Amino acid sequence: MATSETQPLVTSSFDRTVLPNGLRILTSTIRHTNAVSIMFLFGAGSRYETPELAGASHLFEHMLFKGTPTRPTPRQISEVVEGVGGMINAFTDREVTGYYCRVAQPNYRESIDLLSDMTLNSFFKDEDIAKEKQVVYEEIRASYDSPGARVSMLLDDLLWPDQPMGRDIAGSVESVGAISREQMLEYLETQYVGSNTVVAVAGNIEHSEVVEQITELLGGLHDGEILPMYPYEPKPVTKRVSLEHRPTEQAHIAFGLEGFSSDDPDRHALSIMSVILGETMSSRLFEEVREQRGLAYDIHSGAHFFSDCGAFVVESGIDPARIDEAIPVILHELGKIREGVTEAEWKQALELTKGRMMLRMEESRAVSSFLGIQELLKNKVETVDEILEKIAAVTMEDIKRAANRVIKEENLVLSIVGPFEDADHFEKMLKFD
Repeated sequence: MATSETQPLVTSSFDRTVLPNGLRILTSTIRHTNAVSIMFLFGAGSRYETPELAGASHLFEHMLFKGTPTRPTPRQISEVVEGVGGMINAFTDREVTGYYCRVAQPNYRESIDLLSDMTLNSFFKDEDIAKEKQVVYEEIRASYDSPGARVSMLLDDLLWPDQPMGRDIAGSVESVGAISREQMLEYLETQYVGSNTVVAVAGNIEHSEVVEQITELLGGLHDGEILPMYPYEPKPVTKRVSLEHRPTEQAHIAFGLEGFSSDDPDRHALSIMSVILGETMSSRLFEEVREQRGLAYDIHSGAHFFSDCGAFVVESGIDPARIDEAIPVILHELGKIREGVTEAEWKQALELTKGRMMLRMEESRAVSSFLGIQELLKNKVETVDEILEKIAAVTMEDIKRAANRVIKEENLVLSIVGPFEDADHFEKMLKFD
């Protein structure tokens, strides 16, 4: 028998039902909107892949749009949603693969039927796989042609060397080319199973009606033993700078430091620190690097959290002729924040972070993602109220502690894409004073 429970959200509530096959259904009823967002999430992604299968999760995601017996062409799939003014898309990440629609309320049942059909009945024809591999090759090549994307890829490899966390999610042309139809079907049998599936729906809907439809469509989805996620492997920093020479007009740079997992008690403090350091036009990095010195058009920081690891990153684009001036300025700001933040900075960052979250929850797709990804990765959902309370509880001392845990010279790495040859020159600059 399915089990159900209701929990409060900041503006609505969510209901949770678990089907006998382990599939979890979460809904949030939002009466004031005419939009409904549906998200099908699976425990699949690059962290589940061996080096030989690198990119399999991403290729698999593409294949679910190629056709089913009732909708045998990609056009017939997309028209179900786009033909009524909605949008349909998908994503592959390190730990999650998701398929989602956003449609007007009268059309949401057809969209649930569509995503269920794609999950259960996609063709995986040899000719479609061969054709879609060519599409993925172009996607991979596009990322290599983008200096901004490339510098992030190089940084990931520095932060997480020789492991799935550090690999490009799309894989390589060589690894994708070697993936067989049999391997893809095996992946379907192991990862796209009941207990590894979460369906999250947000909008002007009734939980009982969604559960009834999903039970009818996916209640028979088989369950089984799921491939585990490859764990993060801590490794000493042996290479601090990754430099790729390109005759670009702008040097793209990315600094990286080991961060926190999504369950770390200091994760909210680190997020607040990032806001103060580099996430707004009033942040320290923006003010010093752009406004005071005119060294960059864009500079920003970010804290990234995963199941068992994380990263803190600062990225920018710099005039190659001024990179030797810019790097010490950026590193000085990084080092300085370990001394603490002002009360004004702290208060503003708390309010900004809380406001961002509350505004984000006004959109049905954000709500479905918020519920579904937490459920899939943590088997529980922290409500918006609970998270807002944790953010409000962050103190200035918490921020200082988080900064000193993360900003350590021995963990600092740097990736660069630009018109340079000598990585050693930049490695000598990696110090905070």
